[in-house]
Amino acid sequence: MDRSTLSTAVSSGHFSPKKAAALLAAVITVTAFCAADAVARSYPFGPRTRSVNDLGNQYVPFHAHLWDLLHGRADGGLFINWQSGFGSSFLPDLGTYLSSPFALLVAVFPRDEIDLAVYVITVLKTASAGAAMAWLLLSLRPGRWWVAGLLGASYALCGWSVAVASYNPMWLDGLVALPLLCLVGEWAQHGRRPLLGVVIVALAWIANFYTAYMATIAAGLVLLLRLWLSGLPTRRRLQAVGRGAVTVLLGVGLAAPLVTVVYFGTKHAHPGRAVQFAPVPTEDLLARLLPTTYSFGSPAVYVGTTALLLALCLPFHRAVPRRVRVGWTLLVAGVALSLQWGPTHLVWHAFATPQGSVYRQAFVLCALLVIAAWQALSYGPPDRRALGAAAGLLVLISAAASRSALVHPVGWAVLLLAVVGALGGLVLLRRTEGPRRTVLAGLAVVLLFGGQFGETAATSAVATRLRLGHMDDYAPWGARQEAQAAAIAQADDWPRYRTDPGREQTVGNDPMLVGGEGAQYYSSLTSDVLSRTLTALGGGWTSRGRSPQSLDNDVTDAIFSIGARVHSPPDPHQNWFAQDGTVPTVSRQDVPPLVTLRPSGASSTGFGPSPYRNQELLLGARVYTVPRSTVRTATGKPPRAGDAAHPGMLVTASAPGSERKPTVTARCPAGSEVYLWAPHFSGTAQLPDGPTGRFRSDARVTKIAAMQRLGRTPASGRLTIDLTPDRPGRVPDGAVGCLDTARLHDAVAQLRTTGATHVTVSDSTIRAELPAGSRGTAVVAAPRIAGWRCAAGDAAAVPARQFHGLIAVPLDGTSTTVSCTFHPPGLRLGTTVGAVSLLALILLGALTAVRRRRAAPPQPPAPSTTTTRPREPVTGAL
Repeated sequence: MDRSTLSTAVSSGHFSPKKAAALLAAVITVTAFCAADAVARSYPFGPRTRSVNDLGNQYVPFHAHLWDLLHGRADGGLFINWQSGFGSSFLPDLGTYLSSPFALLVAVFPRDEIDLAVYVITVLKTASAGAAMAWLLLSLRPGRWWVAGLLGASYALCGWSVAVASYNPMWLDGLVALPLLCLVGEWAQHGRRPLLGVVIVALAWIANFYTAYMATIAAGLVLLLRLWLSGLPTRRRLQAVGRGAVTVLLGVGLAAPLVTVVYFGTKHAHPGRAVQFAPVPTEDLLARLLPTTYSFGSPAVYVGTTALLLALCLPFHRAVPRRVRVGWTLLVAGVALSLQWGPTHLVWHAFATPQGSVYRQAFVLCALLVIAAWQALSYGPPDRRALGAAAGLLVLISAAASRSALVHPVGWAVLLLAVVGALGGLVLLRRTEGPRRTVLAGLAVVLLFGGQFGETAATSAVATRLRLGHMDDYAPWGARQEAQAAAIAQADDWPRYRTDPGREQTVGNDPMLVGGEGAQYYSSLTSDVLSRTLTALGGGWTSRGRSPQSLDNDVTDAIFSIGARVHSPPDPHQNWFAQDGTVPTVSRQDVPPLVTLRPSGASSTGFGPSPYRNQELLLGARVYTVPRSTVRTATGKPPRAGDAAHPGMLVTASAPGSERKPTVTARCPAGSEVYLWAPHFSGTAQLPDGPTGRFRSDARVTKIAAMQRLGRTPASGRLTIDLTPDRPGRVPDGAVGCLDTARLHDAVAQLRTTGATHVTVSDSTIRAELPAGSRGTAVVAAPRIAGWRCAAGDAAAVPARQFHGLIAVPLDGTSTTVSCTFHPPGLRLGTTVGAVSLLALILLGALTAVRRRRAAPPQPPAPSTTTTRPREPVTGAL
């Protein structure tokens, strides 16, 4: 539906101006969003993947898991996700990544089109944000509906949206929530729709409480400004503030069952790195107001040249009342300054500087710029004085931004065309009076729409292309994932044993994406106990410990009951390692059940420095030889030793053209299985005629490498491991471990004999039947995350104990069953708060209805519907 069709519909009464503006904003948003991806040749319109960073690693796999849940195919339910992290709390992840109403749309797509489903959801969220803003603008002040639609699209396609939130789609719910919460403020000001206001607040906080928190602050600022400009008596202003506060409290209270679970989930999550906020240079901040600029660490506050010019016009537009000009200008300037000041930066981010992008509140400034633009235009098109002043300010902004490296030559060309379109359109719009009004208005529309569409599509396309050069990216669902999923489906027999998707991962959440049950798990809520336990066992991770990886090791497979394991070649989409020509295969091994026994005297002290000894502690048997190893450089000399902060021996790449490599030598029993543990080494390691061990780590310690299997010890017992570093790295003391597979077989046989005879698993419960007379400690092969309560036999459930990071239940020899139930921390508190809020809402609604009924004037009696026929005169005849 084009603008002329909409205009006809509006003039004929089929559409109200608000509905027409909202529809127009949505249409422009969808068209420009998709056009930008087509220009960038990005999925689904081209060969370039759009799954960068967390989009491919988190959001797509989480939506795949939601698809499985909705179709009854997931291992686990709302409380426990048995597929990831050997059993992780799922409700906090649901509240963080999947609680948006839009997420449910994933169910209507085929499972192998999960990337398309997430793309469509992203587009719909963005379009909804534009429609909501257009509706809000006409609620704040009347004006041209098509201009409201144009500015609504400016907000939806702001820099924050296309550069940051498009690959963090959960944040887009905040983009939708902000104009809706401002509408709630309008209703609070006039005492209208109290129940609907509470529902909107609740939905916003349920969808994504993080950005909803920022949007709520912004809506509160807008409400306070609107009340200051309203001229209402102080008493009525305070009443409006009170209504708004009650609405927010009740709405947040209704969302509490999910919000509190997420909050307590963060308390038990693996801590990320501490980040100190440092404001970006002013020229970078100003540069991000211009089209086609992009960077990861600066605020993306682009809203389009038309909206920016109108916002700059506001202080000089004499048709706008002085208080309105001053109020909105000060609010926009104050929020802009708050982005750059440490204390207010912390307020916007709930008093914790986020990792990664530190300007996640930038969409608030984008919204205020668009509202300020509407305030300027709704009083009439700016005159030449105001436009000249705005153009002068834009020139000063561009001059300052020219010192920033974020502005590229193509940006100046796009900006020039956008300025011509915006200024030309605004000048023509002012001249739409007189006999040529229709022609000039049409030209104004063409210039304004064309200029905005072109610069917005270019800005989004540039951001899409540049992200691929600055971030890790991942291929959409394809042949590799199909092969992995098929192999896992054929081998899987949960809960008799786990099937691990494999060490050569495709994304950080492979189990949710392709199936199986493994250690891999990437979330902001990855538990601290999981990360520390797997690290102590020789596991690798990325994202500073929040993304544990699979560990291909026979001992840990026995500990965690991994009976089948997929072995895939390196991901062809990545360039980390060369392809080895192999195809996905599945190896199987006899492993103990999920619940096993340890003797009463088993050690439960903390882990030591050696991952090989730590594995033995959990297994309950000595199976490794850890020899003294010697590290040599490519020249045969001892490398430089590290220090307390950087332990291990430094190894570097060989000189160009040299065939010699750094080596690690050691002696082990003949025939034993050789492993290399080098968490801070990056490159490959190999025994003669053995498989290639691949290691990935970095100097910033955002990722460490997992222990790798290298083959068998030769008959001589002497090992020489060739290293091929791809950057300087370190090999620690005790790096080599040699596994006695016969001893491991005996240990596994013992655990199978004494372990559970039958295990059943549901959403939040695991129950095991044990041999009669079992004593010692029952150990469940799952991390002891907060929320587990266990009982032996008919005893009352108590908080689960811990055995080296795993769930443990003491036995006394009389119980033949063990049961453990998981209850997400914070759910009981949140449910109580939610119930109280719901009760208060019901009482408030009833009280409001009674007051309205009492205050209503008595209705006059309805006129009678019975008609009386007039009496006819009586005449008679003699």
